Amino acid sequence: RIVPYHALAIDPASPCLHYGVQCFEGMKAYKDANGAVRLFRPDMNMKRFKTSCARLSLPAFEETQMLACLKKLIEVDKDWVPSEAGYSLYIRPTAVATSSTLGVTPPHHALFYVITCPVGPYFKAGFAPVKILAEDSYRRAWPGGTGNYKIGGNYAPGLLPQREAAAKGYSQILWLFGDEQYVTEVGSMNFFVFWKNSAGKNELITAPLDGTILPGVTRDSILQLAREWGEFEVAEKSYTMTEMSEAIAEGRLYEAFGAGTAAIVAPISGIAYKGAELAVPCGKDGKAGDVAKRLYHELADIQYGRKAFGNWSVVAAA
Repeated sequence: RIVPYHALAIDPASPCLHYGVQCFEGMKAYKDANGAVRLFRPDMNMKRFKTSCARLSLPAFEETQMLACLKKLIEVDKDWVPSEAGYSLYIRPTAVATSSTLGVTPPHHALFYVITCPVGPYFKAGFAPVKILAEDSYRRAWPGGTGNYKIGGNYAPGLLPQREAAAKGYSQILWLFGDEQYVTEVGSMNFFVFWKNSAGKNELITAPLDGTILPGVTRDSILQLAREWGEFEVAEKSYTMTEMSEAIAEGRLYEAFGAGTAAIVAPISGIAYKGAELAVPCGKDGKAGDVAKRLYHELADIQYGRKAFGNWSVVAAA
């Protein structure tokens, strides 16, 4: 059914309200120069949505059918997709368990729904780099957990650390893991570093998909584009905060940025770690490094249909 936005009536015993049996996706629709509305790699969102549901014992669905339903909604909401540069329609597919039971058991009823909302550019006046706090007392995810799924339970525990970081003047948390203090994610985004590695080679590096990292669509797209360029090494491997600190001190770290649906890329200008603030280069203009800028513009061109790259941009409504 496609109906106007309205409040939901849910049984107060529903597992989604008590045990966090709920998951979601985040994606956008973009209007191109000809007025067609496009989705960016929606097959990846459907695949991740399905795996999140499976992890929570929520009912399975057929990915192509779910995407077909989503396209029907976009056709109806086409006029809500902004045409201005940098604007888009945010799309939030959601699944919640609605069984009428307080037992901690797999749900036998669930509700799938999608809501949409027009949104503006993440950076309204150009890139605005942020400072972040490297956190070693809280943990975002751990092996065998749910860090690689897009479920509500991954986000709520991060609200307190986020608030504490904001009180100290930092925009986001850089999540570290283990005694080795491996660098994982920043806030709710994947994290990338462009540096000269210990072998003396320029390298774009991000944490590997080891079960603690969310398999971001933007993350995967960045890796594919950078490998397509063939201009430097591209690595998915573990690295530590100590290694990153040493690279900054030695002038080997060129830039760092978060990556996700909302911003595409979000440049980092500083990292607070063990009482010190480490300055991160942000290009000649002090706003973003060359790699971050290039990735942003190439991905935006693909999203808005200005450039073709494989089957990444899918027309949802002509």
